Amino acid sequence: MVDEALGKTIGERVRELRGRLYTQRQLAERAGVSVDLVRKLEQGIRNTASVASLHRLARALDVTLADLIGRASLPEQDQAEGVTALRFAVSGVDDLIGSSAVMVDPLPRHEAERTLTYLWGTYWAGRYDDLTALLPSALHSLRATVDAGDDIQRPPAAELLARGYWVAGCTLVHLKQSDAALLAVRQAVEVAGEGTDPLLAATLRGSVAWQLLVSGRYAEAEALATRTAETAEPRGEVSLPELSVYGSLVLTAATAAARGQKGSRARDLLSASAQVADRMGGDRDDYQTAFGPSQVAMQSVDVGVQTGEYGSALKAAHMMPNEAAALPLASRARHLTDRALAHTRLGQHEQAGNLVTAAERMAPDWAKHQTLIKFVTRDLLRTPASRASRLRDLADRLGVR
Repeated sequence: MVDEALGKTIGERVRELRGRLYTQRQLAERAGVSVDLVRKLEQGIRNTASVASLHRLARALDVTLADLIGRASLPEQDQAEGVTALRFAVSGVDDLIGSSAVMVDPLPRHEAERTLTYLWGTYWAGRYDDLTALLPSALHSLRATVDAGDDIQRPPAAELLARGYWVAGCTLVHLKQSDAALLAVRQAVEVAGEGTDPLLAATLRGSVAWQLLVSGRYAEAEALATRTAETAEPRGEVSLPELSVYGSLVLTAATAAARGQKGSRARDLLSASAQVADRMGGDRDDYQTAFGPSQVAMQSVDVGVQTGEYGSALKAAHMMPNEAAALPLASRARHLTDRALAHTRLGQHEQAGNLVTAAERMAPDWAKHQTLIKFVTRDLLRTPASRASRLRDLADRLGVR
């Protein structure tokens, strides 16, 4: 059946969903947006709004954001088109041509912060398709906010734009766009230089290291994470965010060392990061980056898998506090998949099947973009575990043969 919303603008969908339930003013008040925004959307004067405003409108109309934007706009219909728009958004040339090719209004600071909170929440939920549709307009709005700022407003606005580039870069990695991902996070580092937050700057360099790691540049990733950790190492009386940022950098270096088959070095770095986590006394999430005992346990499993020490990896899994409840959804799913790989290598196929099935059920949007879970599932299809209907169903959902 053809989607009736196909081809309709956001304003047309707002008008239809609002129907006879609310006036424009009532909807604006219910959503916490200006009536002028609702009016301009419905009249076609504006074709979009900030992510935060769209999210509030969707919530006020009791629909999902995808329903409000229009599922035809999401990249499931044409993912290449959505990815292309995101690639263009992170490689803008506004500074070279002296103006923006996309005319959008700057965002008030609280609106920009809400937008980023929503984008990062969507990222950690593994909903990369939604992000592909939302990020281009968000980046244009954040850039307009920086351009409109005075000497006092510009530094914090630049830090918000840096966070926008950062979430775009992280998303592009999962969409297998490594070149654009690295460009985005390098943009984030550059823009953050206009701000005044050294912890944000250090965290972004850690993200560059992670991008290098994902691209197979393990030595560079380890060197960058280690060098940044040395400059950010907290001394004396320090805050918990300082410890968290430092510990995360050390853990990134450990992961890079493991990928480079430097097992002893990786274990030394893991031990150092565990000491930082113990000093913190619990899990934290600073600068959109989880760190603490749970993250150390997760990466200990990953290091064991990468170095071929599968028994040690599964033993490390027992270190995980509270069944990984402190980890973001995507990280929990990745942790289950790492454990599944270890079980597969040890010939424990039933346990591996249980774990990959649980990971995909937990985060289906995440799973369809992940190579590792497809790799483990493909391996399991060659074992007696393939007789389980749930594993065959999983393989069908992931497109694995």
